[in-house]
Amino acid sequence: MSSLPKNFGAAFDLSVLKNAGVTHEVSGVGINQVNLMQDVLPASHAQVVILICWSARSPQSQAVMTALGQMHQEDSAKPEGAGWLLGNVNIDAEPEVAQALQVQTVPLALAIIQEQVVPLFESVPTVPQLRLVIDKVLSLAAERGVGVTTPTEPGTEPVEQLEPEEIEALAALESGDFATARSAYRAWLNRAPKSALAQLGLAQVELLMRIDGVETAATIAAADAAPSDVALARSAADCEVAIGHYESAFTRLISLIKQASGDDRKEIREHLVGLFALVDPADPILTKARQQLASALF
Repeated sequence: MSSLPKNFGAAFDLSVLKNAGVTHEVSGVGINQVNLMQDVLPASHAQVVILICWSARSPQSQAVMTALGQMHQEDSAKPEGAGWLLGNVNIDAEPEVAQALQVQTVPLALAIIQEQVVPLFESVPTVPQLRLVIDKVLSLAAERGVGVTTPTEPGTEPVEQLEPEEIEALAALESGDFATARSAYRAWLNRAPKSALAQLGLAQVELLMRIDGVETAATIAAADAAPSDVALARSAADCEVAIGHYESAFTRLISLIKQASGDDRKEIREHLVGLFALVDPADPILTKARQQLASALF
């Protein structure tokens, strides 16, 4: 972890710049020198703050910002709330902030926990990878009492602890060892078959293994050109879920189920149900897809 320079915020106020010149949708709260010091850093003692550093000159950084925005919106809709705050740093409009955060390239994601800055990634991760990163950060922050509800009864400690298999899986994912991560999640499920986190982790890792080395755009285009090809359809649906295009993925496979029969139909249905597990149960897209699947089957 690193801290911001002690004299940061004493130079000049960039808040008047806002996100000047930006015409596309921006996710999260725009960060400037003033609100970073006065609002964001103090807030990081109660909740994890995720910052995405981006530039209008980098479509990749905008894509990551959009994905994080959608994830934050989904988490905010949960009864317990998101549990984290999302901010965006336009490095072109806020050069002093970018310099203080030591931004060298975009996209760059950072977490701020108790005013300490933690680099997360300098890449364009898939949606499942983003979820794994956010969940890990929230778990680690919870160990320090950040983002945890104050106990209402003496002696209660509602601090989330990482399971040993989860620690092994996350460490393996950081090094790109998907096979070890999968084994760790399977071991966790063997020990705790009803663990929703273990089930989700395994589903995410298996998706990452299937799309590893797959060219997303080319695969989707090939599947569109050959809509009856089951293998291509499954691969394309994987790619679409990985980039957050859930509705396209579900529609693709449900359309194929209507045409298929026998083992092919069973195989597609099982694959689709596996993809359902990667989507927030409260997402209306998932609700609609489940209804469409039921209609297609019966």
